[in-house]
Amino acid sequence: MFDTHTHLSDKQFANDLGKVISSAQEDGVEKILTIWDLDTPIEGFLLLLEKYDSLYGALGIHPHNAQEAVKNKILEKIRGYLKKEKIVALGEIGLDYHYLNSPKEIQKEIFRKQLNLAKEHTLPVIIHSREATADTLQIIKEEKVNQGVMHCFSGNLNEMRDFFNLGFYISLAGPVTFPKATKAKEVAREVPQERLLIETDCPYLAPQPMRGKRNEPSFLKYILAEIAEIRKMNKEELDEITTKNAKYLFGLMKNNAKK
Repeated sequence: MFDTHTHLSDKQFANDLGKVISSAQEDGVEKILTIWDLDTPIEGFLLLLEKYDSLYGALGIHPHNAQEAVKNKILEKIRGYLKKEKIVALGEIGLDYHYLNSPKEIQKEIFRKQLNLAKEHTLPVIIHSREATADTLQIIKEEKVNQGVMHCFSGNLNEMRDFFNLGFYISLAGPVTFPKATKAKEVAREVPQERLLIETDCPYLAPQPMRGKRNEPSFLKYILAEIAEIRKMNKEELDEITTKNAKYLFGLMKNNAKK
């Protein structure tokens, strides 16, 4: 399995990260992509990636931090690290109109700049979109970006098709296991298998069997099992498909590997 979205530099993993990664490997998680956040020095984040062979990273400015990014010129600081060997994506980036920690126009400005930065560096983007589907779609179309993933996708079937038609992968997380997650289950059933990814988004959004606990990559098996059941597929087959999809998107296939 390939956990395509985690936050392993979160303070919740400060005391037992090695054990968390070992447990994930024991449960069949081959590779993990983890997302940088502003509270972690980039140099420290890169050292974390080097310490664990199974870890790869993404750098980007979350929409919550867009205003801070403008004030402190964080985008320029990120630019210098995007060619590092284990940085395989730019993210997570996008728009969040639920909390509005940063004004909409500043979010849009930083989003556009990061999409163009990803194109400059030929990196896929990891998109966060909450209550902002129309603007997210419009900006991706206008900036002509066609390489990336809709992280923890929460949209409906029509929205899934819109992003699929732009060339994007669809990643499903813990909510697909929730009993009342009708939209997520519909997407899990209908998304073309060649564009399907899975993730935990840990330490957030633990899947149903672990609700209320700190989420971690070893819980990816529950998400895989739920989607396999929904699609009436063998778990091993779905594992092979989603792992291959992730390796392809992030440039880790054997004939196109960064490491």
